[in-house]
Amino acid sequence: MTLAFTVFGVAQSMGSKRAFTPKGWDRPIITDSNRNLKQWQRLVADGASQAIAATSPRWALLEGGVRLTVAFYLPRPKSLPKRVTAHTKAIDLDKAVRAIGDALTRIAYRDDAQVCELVAAKSYAGPTDAPHVDIRVEPTAGVQPMRVPAAPLPLFAEAR
Repeated sequence: MTLAFTVFGVAQSMGSKRAFTPKGWDRPIITDSNRNLKQWQRLVADGASQAIAATSPRWALLEGGVRLTVAFYLPRPKSLPKRVTAHTKAIDLDKAVRAIGDALTRIAYRDDAQVCELVAAKSYAGPTDAPHVDIRVEPTAGVQPMRVPAAPLPLFAEAR
């Protein structure tokens, strides 16, 4: 069973975490540097919930391995030359995917640790397109492990 949906808006990434313990407390308070993160995660969760409500037969939380495919279409700055096509500016792709993964926990799957395959990309939205994110969640049996060469790479061999 596959769950696919689109969330419109500018994607937010997981910010840096900060922990502090107020005077007299025995437990720390953890804050996130991105103020817009919770609102973005609610949008993602709502989009997933609406897609789940539209599925037939009824969706059940995924229990095994999960493949998460995410395509971010971000706003193109007006000052950016038209010949530039690769999105190499902020936001960090890995932090943006973590925000999506956390938002889908207990909605699409039991825990985001179940994600064992990840396909992600970020690019600029088209000139007439609104910024959005396409998300696909599906069960997977996992991928075959990559073969790492037994011999050291030549670059490291010369350094010895």
